[in-house]
Amino acid sequence: MSLALFRLGRFSYRRPWLVIVAWAFILATVVGFVVANGGGKIASNVTIDGTPSQQVLDELRTQFPAMSGGQGSLVFVAGDRGRLDEGESARALQGAATGIYALDTVRQRPDPMAAIAPPTGAASPAVDPTKPHPLTVDGTKVPGIVVSGDGSVAIMQLQLTEPVEDLPSGTIDRIVSIATSHAEGVHARALVSESLKPHSAPLGGSEGLGIAFAALVLILTLGSLRAAVLPLATALIGVGIGLGGALALSHSVELTSATPVLALMVGLAVGMDYALFIVNRTRRLMLLENLSAAEAVPRSIGTAGSAVTFAGLTVVIALTGLTVIGISFLTTMALVAAVTVALAVLIALTLLPALLRLVGDHLVSMRARERAAVNRHSSGAATRWAGRVVRSRGIITAVVVGGLLVMAIPAASMTFGMSDGSTANLHTDERQAYDAVTKAFGQGYNAPLITVVTARDGARLSAAQLPGLVKGLEGIGGVETAQPLGVSPDGSVAMLTVIPTEGPTSQTTIDLVHTLRNSGAQHLGPGIASVGVAGLTAVNIDISEKLAAVFPYYIAIIVVLSLIVLALVFRSILVPLKATLGFLLSIGATFGAVTAVFQWGWLKDLFGFDTTGPILSFLPIMVTGILYGLAMDYEMFLVSSMREEHVHGRVGNAAVTRGYAQASRVVVAAAVIMVSVFAGFIFSEDPMVKQFGFALAAGITIDAFLIRLTVVPALMSFLGDKAWWMPAWLRRIMPRLDVEGARLADHLRHDEREPTPQLTTS
Repeated sequence: MSLALFRLGRFSYRRPWLVIVAWAFILATVVGFVVANGGGKIASNVTIDGTPSQQVLDELRTQFPAMSGGQGSLVFVAGDRGRLDEGESARALQGAATGIYALDTVRQRPDPMAAIAPPTGAASPAVDPTKPHPLTVDGTKVPGIVVSGDGSVAIMQLQLTEPVEDLPSGTIDRIVSIATSHAEGVHARALVSESLKPHSAPLGGSEGLGIAFAALVLILTLGSLRAAVLPLATALIGVGIGLGGALALSHSVELTSATPVLALMVGLAVGMDYALFIVNRTRRLMLLENLSAAEAVPRSIGTAGSAVTFAGLTVVIALTGLTVIGISFLTTMALVAAVTVALAVLIALTLLPALLRLVGDHLVSMRARERAAVNRHSSGAATRWAGRVVRSRGIITAVVVGGLLVMAIPAASMTFGMSDGSTANLHTDERQAYDAVTKAFGQGYNAPLITVVTARDGARLSAAQLPGLVKGLEGIGGVETAQPLGVSPDGSVAMLTVIPTEGPTSQTTIDLVHTLRNSGAQHLGPGIASVGVAGLTAVNIDISEKLAAVFPYYIAIIVVLSLIVLALVFRSILVPLKATLGFLLSIGATFGAVTAVFQWGWLKDLFGFDTTGPILSFLPIMVTGILYGLAMDYEMFLVSSMREEHVHGRVGNAAVTRGYAQASRVVVAAAVIMVSVFAGFIFSEDPMVKQFGFALAAGITIDAFLIRLTVVPALMSFLGDKAWWMPAWLRRIMPRLDVEGARLADHLRHDEREPTPQLTTS
């Protein structure tokens, strides 16, 4: 492999403009597709095929097509003019409802009870003003609006013709404008619920700070602005192609708001890291072996490029492994991130050598050569640190491992959920709407459950049976109230809304969803076959439970994958075991830190949020895949350097110390770059992005600095030359990948150096 990559690097170096123009054409084509398609399309809902809630939603599209679009609510909060169900305030809400229902994109929910005439001579039931009740104006019921018992808050339920992301541009803004204009006339406020917020990639300016700091690290590490620009440029090109390609396909492939953010995070981090490894190796060859750029660049691609290839391949395999779980939105996220990583590898192996040709021997200044000559035989900080680790290996290993086990303790109490109004910051509309509804109606009104009651074969349901169904549902523990929505034309199913007594993430609500599905039919009479539950709350519960169930299996996949890939690369049994156990330690400590910060609220003010809540349900599985790949990057570069020293004749601690000194500086720089990029996302306004940014930044910090740069050299010292042991029979059948570049070194010793023409400019 090293020889093939050497030839690829030499080709790119000798024909720079061919390679540069090819990549520029690819980037321009992708950008053109994005612009032609009007930008990307972000899905507002996350679904998992095959879950109970998704099955109900699929049935609703057939039985109640008018109810299959987006849903949400407007929340009106009274000002200083008293109740919203009296006088001018009531008329203002009536005007808002009239204006909103006049829009083509909003459907008015039918009142199924209106078709049931009261008995002759019977009076209409009185409205209890101390309990939640429909809004009435001059004796006429205003459809879709419910007012709290104290009149301070009103909820207007909206049924849209399409999902939020499919609505014409500006639809939600128009709805909010109508509501706000009527509310302000009576000194009330109109707030929109979280489910009606248009979804877009939650990118702001905070990530730019991380990129700026990463650029500073590149300058300090490479000692040259000219050299530092190259990793940054190649990373941006790779992200532009990968992210642009995903957005170009977003009209036919469903993208969640997390997908482009993760692609940007991972693409920038690995893109800069991979280019840094190669540029740093090129500079070392030019400084320490006095090679020209024409000689050093292909050799760097052959040696450091081999490690980059396998490091990137490890990340790609870890991410694509998520596809076996069978969760569609997770598969899309993983594949987009994997393609971005693969692009980072290809660009580092082809475009980077071409750009290095433009820089040429100016990559290393005369001053840098003089400084290297002076320091050639001096002992650096990395060598001194490696020596201390080797001498105190037992104590250091015990302290680090013990500390990480303590850090992992909070992970045992991790709970999972999806973001909603309750997890937003206090100043946002969606959080204020959530709090207003909770205070005036109770938490359950923020967690409505769409309930579908299915009749037995041969039986038919009618509107006249809805009151009985409501009474039966209200007799189930955990139900606050139930509201009928209608009966399908063929009478096979009835649709109701169930309001639980507690909020969307409460265990009581979770238990209620399972009770309705498992035994709800028993409370509704002999003619009922089953009860299904959907709605945002039920969907989120199903997603969280599905992901929690498959997470252990994914960890098992990661462990097996790690052992196989590292055994192939290092031709060793003990090195893969050590690397995998180290990763399990770091991932446990990472989830412990995430739980302590976002669920327990430790240091939440420092990280810019004021609300704790459950951990995003798909965060652990995605973070595990990403961190595994990135952790193996550092394992690959650090241990391959030690193996290279071992192959070239050094033994025991000498190989460990020398290999550590050669690789640690660039590994430290690469880790700092990754942490900087990920940390820039911690200060996003989006709670989901904030959690991902923190988890990845904390995970890289723990794994790179505590596991790879501290525990790994200590354990390698313990193992000595036994670290490279492998049974003879297994060594014979295992392919030799030559990551350390031994075959390339043999080739260069016997191959005459061909002169490379210098690039001229006019």
